[in-house]
Amino acid sequence: MSTDRDSESKWDWEIKATSNWWDIGFQEAWTYRHLLLGLVKRDFLLGYQQTVLGPLWTLLQPIMTMLTYVVVFGKVVGINTGHTPAVLFYLAGVILWTLFNDVFTGTSASVRNNINLFGKVYFPRFIVPAAHVVSCLISFGIQFVFLLLILIYYQLFTAWHAPSGNMWLLAVPAVALVGAQSLAWGMLFSVLTGKYRDMTFVVNLGVRLLMFLTPVIYPVQYIAQKWRWVVMLNPLTSAFELFRRALLGEGFVTTWQLLCNGSLTLALTVVALLIFNKQVSRLIDVV
Repeated sequence: MSTDRDSESKWDWEIKATSNWWDIGFQEAWTYRHLLLGLVKRDFLLGYQQTVLGPLWTLLQPIMTMLTYVVVFGKVVGINTGHTPAVLFYLAGVILWTLFNDVFTGTSASVRNNINLFGKVYFPRFIVPAAHVVSCLISFGIQFVFLLLILIYYQLFTAWHAPSGNMWLLAVPAVALVGAQSLAWGMLFSVLTGKYRDMTFVVNLGVRLLMFLTPVIYPVQYIAQKWRWVVMLNPLTSAFELFRRALLGEGFVTTWQLLCNGSLTLALTVVALLIFNKQVSRLIDVV
């Protein structure tokens, strides 16, 4: 009888009601990788259901935004983009900003939009924002390939030349910095928007204002020297400048700025993950 009891007491799964700061559960999350892939597929396809153009909107949105910036800021306002063609300058800024905007706004609403799922099914909660990040990276990848095609066109048929060597590899840490910062801030604000609904308006307004403090529509060199420090305080600035430096050969960034930005991003991501892991289970009864 004791042998039968011992065999019956061995479980394949054991779910405990724990809320530990450090019990993030990365190893456990690996067992839910199929759920992660399903959520990625849901997030990517859900936005294009019942649309005429479907995934083509992934390209049309940055193209239309880029053309608007070229006309308004390049022609009307007359912002100088240096030796870089205005199309390449604005397109690079637009697709990188779109990545930040989509990851941040989507992640900040992850608790509120999935509270019913959280309350019914157990799984590591950070899989939801992680799936949204992967979905946004897929869209960014499509837009990035389009940017490379435009870059190759300018390289072959105009007098402009892309940076030589392996400079383009620096675009990888730039994208990683933007993705990590948007994910970290998104997880922090997901806790706030889950508890306080009016924080959603703060998120939407804050993103609009932040774009003007980020070199999306202007190069850092265009800012007067006495006001440049305001833009440089923005941790996104060095990532955007590094991205343009890697692909277009122009960008104002130093190694010290990148080291500070990387350290800040790493610390912010760890803190955001710990807070999200600790607080999200408590919000199920609040939202």
